[in-house]
Amino acid sequence: MRTIEHRADAHQFRYEQDGLACVLDYHLEQAQDAPTVMAITHTGVPRALEGQGIAADLARAALDAAQRQGWQVRPVCSY
Repeated sequence: MRTIEHRADAHQFRYEQDGLACVLDYHLEQAQDAPTVMAITHTGVPRALEGQGIAADLARAALDAAQRQGWQVRPVCSY
């Protein structure tokens, strides 16, 4: 199990391995009288760490956080 850090102030989920950072970036969209939307804008895993399921774990952490907060999700990132 990977320990993924949610840096809410930076709107980012982050995991580090072998000194390399893997990230999922998002921003929150809030319209009057509408639910908050987490727009996932970028998922990045260094080439040296690709193929290990890290991006999937970052996405799961983001989706779990959105569910706990009652946010809707809008994936903008192609991942």
